[in-house]
Amino acid sequence: MAAGRRLLGKKDYDERRMEEEEKRLSTERRQRETPSSIYAHKSVQETLDIFATHPTDGLANSAVAPLLARYGPNEFEVPPSDPLYLKFAKQVYENPLILLLLGSSVVSALMGQFDDAACVVIAVGIVLTVGFVQEQRSEKSLEALNKLVPHYCHLIRNGTPLSPLANALLPGDLVTFSVGDRIPADIRLITANHLEIDESALTGETRPARKNTQLCERGEGEDTHGEGGGKALGERHCMAFMGTLVRSGNGSGIVVGTGKDTEFGVIFSMMQDVEEKRTPLQLDMDNLAKQLSIVSFIVIGFIVLIGVIQKRDWLEMFTIGVSLAVAAIPEGLPIVTTVTLALGVLRMSKRKAIVKKLPSVEALGSVSVICSDKTGTLTKNEMTVTHMYSVDELVDLTPHLNVTSPFGPRRPDSQQLWISPALLKVALVGNLCNDAFKNEQGINVGQATEVALLNVLPVLKAEDQRKNFIRKSEIPFSSETKTMSITGSLNNSPDMIYLKGAVEQVIARCRYYYVTDSSTPSLDTATQKIILDRAMEVSKRGLRVIAMAYGFPGKGDDEPNNLVFVGFEAMMDPPRNGVVHAVSALHSAGVQIVMITGDAEPTAVAIAKQLGLKVSASTSGTLDDHPHSLFSGSSCILGSQIDQMTERELVERVSSITVYARTTPRHKMAIVKAWQMRGAVVAMTGDGVNDSPALKMADIGISMGKSGTDVAKEAADVILVDDDFASILPAVEEGKSIFYNIQNFLSFQLSTAVAALSLITLSTVFKLANPLNAMQILFINILMDGPPAQALGVDPVDEEIMRQPPRKKGSHVLSTRLIYRVLFSAAMIVLGTLWIYTVETSDGSMSRRDQTMTFTVFVFLDLVSALQNRGLTTPMFRNRMLFLTISVSFICQLALIYIPLLQHVFQTEALSARDLFMLLGLAGTSMGLHEGRRWWERKQVEAEILEKSAGGMV
Repeated sequence: MAAGRRLLGKKDYDERRMEEEEKRLSTERRQRETPSSIYAHKSVQETLDIFATHPTDGLANSAVAPLLARYGPNEFEVPPSDPLYLKFAKQVYENPLILLLLGSSVVSALMGQFDDAACVVIAVGIVLTVGFVQEQRSEKSLEALNKLVPHYCHLIRNGTPLSPLANALLPGDLVTFSVGDRIPADIRLITANHLEIDESALTGETRPARKNTQLCERGEGEDTHGEGGGKALGERHCMAFMGTLVRSGNGSGIVVGTGKDTEFGVIFSMMQDVEEKRTPLQLDMDNLAKQLSIVSFIVIGFIVLIGVIQKRDWLEMFTIGVSLAVAAIPEGLPIVTTVTLALGVLRMSKRKAIVKKLPSVEALGSVSVICSDKTGTLTKNEMTVTHMYSVDELVDLTPHLNVTSPFGPRRPDSQQLWISPALLKVALVGNLCNDAFKNEQGINVGQATEVALLNVLPVLKAEDQRKNFIRKSEIPFSSETKTMSITGSLNNSPDMIYLKGAVEQVIARCRYYYVTDSSTPSLDTATQKIILDRAMEVSKRGLRVIAMAYGFPGKGDDEPNNLVFVGFEAMMDPPRNGVVHAVSALHSAGVQIVMITGDAEPTAVAIAKQLGLKVSASTSGTLDDHPHSLFSGSSCILGSQIDQMTERELVERVSSITVYARTTPRHKMAIVKAWQMRGAVVAMTGDGVNDSPALKMADIGISMGKSGTDVAKEAADVILVDDDFASILPAVEEGKSIFYNIQNFLSFQLSTAVAALSLITLSTVFKLANPLNAMQILFINILMDGPPAQALGVDPVDEEIMRQPPRKKGSHVLSTRLIYRVLFSAAMIVLGTLWIYTVETSDGSMSRRDQTMTFTVFVFLDLVSALQNRGLTTPMFRNRMLFLTISVSFICQLALIYIPLLQHVFQTEALSARDLFMLLGLAGTSMGLHEGRRWWERKQVEAEILEKSAGGMV
């Protein structure tokens, strides 16, 4: 029978595993195969036939109801949340420390210690409230995705133009859109007139994607599995994706995916599947609560057992057991921790970092790896012209743009900007052949490349000449010609044609090159090679090259092929100010920076080098092409290469990879998970919707405040208000400081608890009179949990804190060194108190004076412990709050032994000046011994820093 139950249990277990595996595979298939990945490979006519729709009239009215019943509205399905009372209840029964504290408060109340019980309840109330608010905030991460779905859209049904709510869209609907519109669903394009769509929030690609209606041809070995086997999102040129923004042109298309079946829906599903991560501090506190519970019950059981053997009174044993339990549990730990974290949040807010979840403050100090999105996080997410070229020269503009040059250190004379007539001609062509414009705020808007060509004019001290130009005709940019040209008259001069585009295509239409207005030599083969080589050199640095030419118009509709080549402008999305310094400082602090982007590999590598990241090699292609590349120092791979790896292979190789190019949201999650499996505490930074699943999966998610999407900000734990990656540096500094402050007040609290516990245990075991009564123990608990402990939690940031490496994920707040410190501090208190106790009770009796002496020396030595548990390098009087609270506690102790009313409550009596000086002398001796311990600890820490610095990062 038992065997049968075991067999049945194994069967159930196997079935559950099969169900979980099927669920995982189903989720993976859903992520890899979407309508957009399927219809990108189907022609317009095939799409129309499948959905039984019309290219100009759209769906028939009779088709709407069946489609609505089959697909549902164009919305994301948010699972129903638990009722508020259940959420609040979870904060109680899912937290062992809370349960332990509530139990302690009940026992204290039963013993008549109502003040102590009230303090515990208040502490629990604060912790529960904070946790409840955090739970409410986390749910917004799923709801925020709906904000990116347009409220209204433009569609045609049954031949009638309509503007309904976007959630009314159905697969097969005919949708139209133009500049400024957000795409309301995943759409197969059927018309595209100079259509460019900003997909940066979805793919991370800076440049707007140019769209057309031609189906995507399958490459060798490709199937319909979306990101995994078919075209990547950025390569599906015949598709428009939900939530992306039309930058230029207009178009129309057939809806093929709505709601959860869109690419945004895939991201939404991934966010639902990501479990909330507990921070290292939360894990440590849970573990500490369990340890304290075990110790408390073991000690109580031991005392009761001793009492039974000694045939002591049961009531007396119960009283002693409760006293030990109260002394062993530092019930002020949650409140002091909460106050410390809350003050850290306030300090960080002043340094432009908003923390949404309190435990995330400390967790920042544990971060060992930062996986950062490139676009909008490390870079500005705006194209900037950094170099200009004529046949005679290449000019670096970066010294005048406050950006880093991709060509390395600037020449000393680069600060003197002189622009030749040839380069001014380059700027003029880029100015005239341009459709960008100023908005009402005076900001240039339009296609990113054209905006960059206008923004560079003030740097050259040139003006926009389009006010003096009469445009007469235009040939828009097309993917076939890779050029754009206009014809018109500048300042009433004869009509000229102005051309810009890819270098190869522009040069093919030129016979001359520009030196001055009066000098345009013939463009021979040698000169062409010089120009192309220079353009290739610039392109390899990750810059986008736009060539310029001009000439007289051709006859009729013929495009002229006798133009004058002027030069080119090279542009890039430059790093944000301060990022290079922040990367260097974080690396010095033992934090590894990893860049993840949707950009092409050359651009990613070039930006990484500018940021100071070590990119040793490029590994384009497949793993089969480079079977040993990742083991030979390579530090840049593509998202497609991640697809070829098993999870184990990625975990093994992730530490050697610095840059990831052409990635998708799924790849970002895989990278974060791989680092976590290696034991790293991972922070993920990003600003786009495509970053949100990884932001939520990471131990710490960091989003941009200004440029970040609502989805990214809701999924993140920390928001950088000024969009400055460099703000992570002080945030990490604060996080480290807070952790060490928590260790400091924890060592003080535990040393006090251990000392009180030891005294009561020793007195019981050796059948001695109790050295402390219940009210005195209560005062010690208030001292332990009150102002001195809270003051330790706000110790000023140690200037050397960033030199210390991040703590490991598996390490505990209660480290080995901290345990030694606790034992040392407790020993100082116990030995000093026992010495006074034995001297005072040498006559064989315990008078009120004897107990007052014992109680007072315990408090004095405890205050010394508070002062000496401050930061190892913090001067004694730097923390004014600590010095003030110790002074107040000292005065309170004097009040307990000299004010008659308090003497009656605490069973004390007045001590002579001689007695006080003796006790203060003993406290001074303890102070000196503590200083010796602090000197030894500083030497140990310094040795560890040097050892880890020499060993490097793993």
